[in-house]
Amino acid sequence: MEIREPGDFEFGVATSAWQIEGDISGRGRCTWDDFSETLGKVIDGATGATACDHVNRLEEDLDLLAWLGVDAYRFSISWPRVMPLGTGALSESGLAFYDRLVDGLIARGIAPVATLYHWDLPSPLENNGGWVNRATAEAFAVYAESMAKHFEGRITRWATLNEPWCTAFLGYCSGYFAPGRTEPGASLEAAYNLILGHGLAVDRMRAVGATNVGIVLNLIPIVSESPSMDAVAAHVDGLQNRIFLDLLAGRGVSDEVRASCASITDWAFVRDADNAILGTPIDWMGVNYYTVMRVTEPKATGSGAVGQDSSMFPACPPMSFAPRGFLTQMGWEIIPEGIVEALRIAERGLPGVPLWICENGVAVDDVVDDSGVHDPIRTAYLADHINAVLDARRAGVDVRGYFAWSLMDNLEWSSGWTMQFGIVRVDPVSCERTPKDSAHWYRGQLLARKS
Repeated sequence: MEIREPGDFEFGVATSAWQIEGDISGRGRCTWDDFSETLGKVIDGATGATACDHVNRLEEDLDLLAWLGVDAYRFSISWPRVMPLGTGALSESGLAFYDRLVDGLIARGIAPVATLYHWDLPSPLENNGGWVNRATAEAFAVYAESMAKHFEGRITRWATLNEPWCTAFLGYCSGYFAPGRTEPGASLEAAYNLILGHGLAVDRMRAVGATNVGIVLNLIPIVSESPSMDAVAAHVDGLQNRIFLDLLAGRGVSDEVRASCASITDWAFVRDADNAILGTPIDWMGVNYYTVMRVTEPKATGSGAVGQDSSMFPACPPMSFAPRGFLTQMGWEIIPEGIVEALRIAERGLPGVPLWICENGVAVDDVVDDSGVHDPIRTAYLADHINAVLDARRAGVDVRGYFAWSLMDNLEWSSGWTMQFGIVRVDPVSCERTPKDSAHWYRGQLLARKS
């Protein structure tokens, strides 16, 4: 399995703060601390107290990235680590940790790509309403400005938000993610305020010298399995993809989405004057892709696929999801051609914006023995999806890079340690790192490209 003619394409790996950092005493509390410490919210009871102990193993992890030979590393900054209350004073120790991370990457010739919000909202802000409160968007912009100012000239590519769909609808509609609220109408307001916060942040970051500012969406092709489900599929697509792309394009909330959710909100929080802020032009957009969603008639039992449940889509009519074929640990089907359609969705929604695949990977059972950690399905998955992306580029899609998810096994949110996405194994007790066969394959491909 080889990567076909990558040329000047950028390759990297990605992680997020809460999933790997640990050192909970070194930062303020966030919604995922509160959520994970509530009995029954995380499958195996895991919390972020230790995670992968990344804060204490930073040099080891930087050397691991250098060994892989990646061009770039996408990580997230923990808002409560650098600004413990979500507003007000910055933490010197928190900034010092990210200084070490960023400077260590640059010293190793690896480009730092920073995400400002990967779901770990400071608890004091959630206690004041969270993303349902418009003031959180303002607070986010202040935090973003402070990070852009501190890292000016060192971080040259920024993402404001990662997958706002997850925060809005898993966090405020289904309650499957932090903060665990089940308020469908409020979840729509959260979605709106997330993009408002993004727009405000982009302006303030640019004002202090930030360049290459974008956002990362989890765009998912929605497939109707029968004509009778076309309208339901359109509803799901409207909330998974179109509402975010429309807001980012300055088009506001579409008439179709307004109508399909009219039973749970009057949309009073929408302001026409916001469109210019919501649609603030971006320099790039990230697309996270794992699978597709197949919409079919309602069944007595769900598909079991993580993230594929009608409760996660406010005002959703009766329906079911129906993944096909071999299913991953997450219950997701493997369909490499879907990554091309995800890029096309982005291209149609925001024409002319350069694209990166910012997450793509698979959770499967690994085989651990004396000879190593064997994950042939993951290796094939990465090869097939990377080649599909490169084919799309050759066909004219302006996609410029690919980040594998994830550098290492980590806390998979509500699934805890029960799902493994990493190309490097992390022992959940000792935190020992062991590169899997997929990591050796990825390294070989990247080194061959540079030779």
